[in-house]
Amino acid sequence: MDISLKKVKEMVDVNTVIGDPVFTPDGITLIPVSQVSLGLATGGGEGGKSGSTGVGAGTASGVKLFPMGFLIVKDGMVRFVSTKAPADTVFDRALDMIPEVFDRVENLIKNIKDKQPGEE
Repeated sequence: MDISLKKVKEMVDVNTVIGDPVFTPDGITLIPVSQVSLGLATGGGEGGKSGSTGVGAGTASGVKLFPMGFLIVKDGMVRFVSTKAPADTVFDRALDMIPEVFDRVENLIKNIKDKQPGEE
C-alpha cells in the first residue's frame, strides 16, 4: 500500500491539476486545468480448508486524469474555456455562462468609471 501511495503522489501534484502556462506571441497566456480522481482499495483474508492455513491480501489503485479546460489570461482579464461537451440543460448552460456575465459586468463598470463627466 505504501508503494502505491508513493507512486500516486509522484504522478499527481499541483502541476498535474494546473499545468504549465503556455505563452503565445500575441500576449495571451493559456493555463491547462485538469480534474484528477483517485481510487484505492485494499483487502485481506485469513483462513483455509480444514487442516491448512491460508492468507491472502490484495491492493489496487487507479488514477483518472480528465482535461477540464484552459484559463486564458489576456490584457489582465482571466477567462475559463471548457473542453467538455456543451451543457444539455438550460440550468447547466446558465451555470456555464456565469463567468462571461461577470466579465461583461466588470467591463461595464470599468467603462462607466473611465467615462469623463460631460462625455456622451
